[in-house]
Amino acid sequence: MNLTVNATLKWMEKMNEKVQANKEYLTELDQAIGDGDHGINMSRGFQEVVNKISVTSYETVSDCLKDVAMTLMTKVGGASGPLYGTAFLKMSISLRGKDKVDGMALILAIDEAVKGMIQRGKAAVGNKTMLDVWIPILNLFQEKQSINWNDVERTAKNSMEKTREMLAIKGRAAYLKERSIGHIDAGSASSFYLFQSLAEVARECEI
Repeated sequence: MNLTVNATLKWMEKMNEKVQANKEYLTELDQAIGDGDHGINMSRGFQEVVNKISVTSYETVSDCLKDVAMTLMTKVGGASGPLYGTAFLKMSISLRGKDKVDGMALILAIDEAVKGMIQRGKAAVGNKTMLDVWIPILNLFQEKQSINWNDVERTAKNSMEKTREMLAIKGRAAYLKERSIGHIDAGSASSFYLFQSLAEVARECEI
């Protein structure tokens, strides 16, 4: 595979489309156990991302992801902005100087993103956060010699669904204790859209 600048731009555009289409759903998820602003924040943040990248020329995927990161950090409130921003910034740093982003480079970039989110959010897998989608995706990439994008989308969706039965350990939802069980984590839902978007672009562009 080879993740190009064009494919990265399409990835962000598709993510924005999904976030806008599911803004109310993300808000409903977050109203149940969180601050209630995840849909609004994601909607504003990724619209700003598309506004930025659509008028900017990029030589590398790293440069593009850096702009994504900085836009999310400055335009998105709550916990999601810093966490998503950290993820994309770590990916950008990992890919710096690489003209070609092959499968191994992408795996290393996602690994750095996960490490960055763990460091910033102090969360772990099973805590009912966005990491409960990111870490299974990372594990899938690391276990397989070649990337099957249908498996990526399926894993992201199943991982999101599994947060429904988890007890929240981090974030506002943790205050609800057992009452947090029975609800999908909003951050895991937006993370599902992110990897679903990547899988769709990968299939369309045959990267």
